[in-house]
This record gives sequence, structure tokens and C-alpha cells, in this order.
Amino acid sequence: MRPALSAVLVLALAGPATAQPTAAALTPQEAADGWLMLFDGESTFGWKIDGAAEVKNGTLVLGKGKKTVAYPTSRFGGDFEYVFEIAGVGTVASPKGHSTFNAPPDGAWATVRYKQEGNTATGSATGGGPSSTKVGQPSDRAEFKVASLLIETDGTTPVLVRSAKLRPLGTTPLFNGKDLTGWKVFAGDPKRAATKFEVTKDGELSAKNGPGDLQTDKQFGNFVFQMECKTNGKWLNSGVFFRCIPDQYQNGYEAQIQNGYLGDDRTKPIDFGTGAIYRRVPARKVVSNDNEWFTFTVLADGPHIATWVNGYQTVDWTDDRKANDNPRQGLRTAPGHLSIQGHDPTTDLLFRRARIVDLGVR
Repeated sequence: MRPALSAVLVLALAGPATAQPTAAALTPQEAADGWLMLFDGESTFGWKIDGAAEVKNGTLVLGKGKKTVAYPTSRFGGDFEYVFEIAGVGTVASPKGHSTFNAPPDGAWATVRYKQEGNTATGSATGGGPSSTKVGQPSDRAEFKVASLLIETDGTTPVLVRSAKLRPLGTTPLFNGKDLTGWKVFAGDPKRAATKFEVTKDGELSAKNGPGDLQTDKQFGNFVFQMECKTNGKWLNSGVFFRCIPDQYQNGYEAQIQNGYLGDDRTKPIDFGTGAIYRRVPARKVVSNDNEWFTFTVLADGPHIATWVNGYQTVDWTDDRKANDNPRQGLRTAPGHLSIQGHDPTTDLLFRRARIVDLGVR
């Protein structure tokens, strides 16, 4: 059973705010620190919306003339923080706590902040008047069972969102920057053991040549995984496999690494594109560049799988295939190791800051 959540912040904003240029983009430092855009400033991608929604001038407009409930399709476990820029009349809800906020009559934008760690939850709103916070107000609303946060409006005055970002907390490092402790090279097939995995003097994991497979000792089923990657060449191919069948070579879902795209159109990835779930769903845009560090995030939660590259969501996919122990043939939710792919003799990549949140049984 998924635990019921409880309201964190109620906004009673007096009037509509004037639309502003989009504030959705992350800074490079935010992306490196693991922040994820919940709203991309362009679309409702990654949201479940029951009611009315549109994106106009970089602003997400919810509930224009119609009662609306909206929430991101991804959940991030028990520890996370988020920041919203929001205006209108409605409710913002999260797992723990409850706050109220009154905006001035000009309908100015408010910045909503929420942080949840363990049994502690704090919420605040600034830019619109006094606020108060109470922690631990229960709620049995069914909508809360499917989201880390939720926005609701009766449609009298729309809720406007121009920025929404979240950062998973409570991550556990998977790479110590000194050696391969916690990892093992797959040696079950000598023909697939050409990749040289080693730690550089700068504390980065280097993968050169291929094929090859470096697997975690631990297994994970539901998780949020983040790391930084760098391809040292044009359109090099690699990937992160997950929910892999133990003791087999890269038999799992693959989050693709391939920064190529057709012409000048980043919405036309080559070979599914970085952030894709290879052979299942392509990345909707190639965000990362070769020869530059980028942050890669993979979320697996039951049949739902999502990816972000530099904080931009590239995949929002539910595997609706029939359950099967082999993820190449159907839905696999059972735990398995993660693995880093050495694809071929041209492989030359660096990885660092690998970390994970184990979401446990969902």
C-alpha cells in the first residue's frame, strides 16, 4: 500500500499574476547538484492533469474556468525539497505539514519552498504576505497517494506556475572516487570483457574500449539514480542498465547515452538519444553535449520510468507490457544491479558523483 500524504501549503492568492518570461531553466550548478525541472516552461510533459491546462509565455496555467487537479507523474521517496514560483487561487499539497499563505491584492508571484527529511517537514511562501506552518496534518485524499506534490484549484482563478524544481535528498554514494569498491567487472564472457574500467587521478571513473560491463554489487528495484557523465568524443555510445538479471551481461532496461541528433534538430535523436530507454522510448530532446559534463537522472518506480538530463525531463514512460522476469520481453520490477556499459572499441567516457535513493518496495 502507498502511504497517504498530507497537505503542506495552501495558497489563497487574491488575483491573477501578470505572465512573465519563463523562469524554468536551471543553472549549471543546480543541474550538477541534482535539481530536476518538474515544469520545463514549454509543455505539460511529466504531469498528470485532470481538468484544464495550457502553457502560455513560459507559464503553466491550471484551471482556467474548470476545477483542476495536477501533479507530476514521478515520486521521489521520503526525502526531497522543491521550489515553486506560483500565483492564483488554489492549493499546493505535499507529504507532510500544512501552511497557509495570503498574497497581496495585486496578485504578485509567490515563491513556495518545501523540504522533507525523515520525519521533519518544513514549508514556507515568500513574496505574498505572512505565512504559518503546521507539521503533520493528515489527509486521506486519494490524489495524494500518487504524487510527491499536488496542485488543486476550483477554476475560479487559475493557478499559474512559471518555475517548479525538485531535488532528491538522502542519496547514498555508489562510487568513492578512489577505487571500484561496490562494483565488479562482468567476467562471464571473455569476448565481452574488453573495456578497461579504472579510477583516474582526479577521482573519476574511466571507461575505455569495449564491449564491457561494470556492475554494482547491490541490487535495486525502485530508485532514483543520479551521476555525472562526460563523453570524450563525438556521438560515443554507452548507457546505464538497471533492474538487470543477476549474473548476466547487460540484461536489463538501458538508459541510453548517445548525444547525436539529426542536423540542428535536438528533438530528432540518433539511436534513441541520451536519456532514452533504449529500444523502448526515445528521448524527446537531446540536451547534453559531447565533451561536456552532464548530469543524468534515472527514476524507476514500479512500471513507471522517467529520466532527466541536466535537470530536463527526457522520458516519462510507463511499461505496460505483461510482467516478465526478462526485461527484454516484458515488465520487470524485481531488483537487479546497475551497470555501466562499455559499448565498443571507441568507448571513452568519464563518470563521477554516482549516487542513489533506494525507494524500497512500492
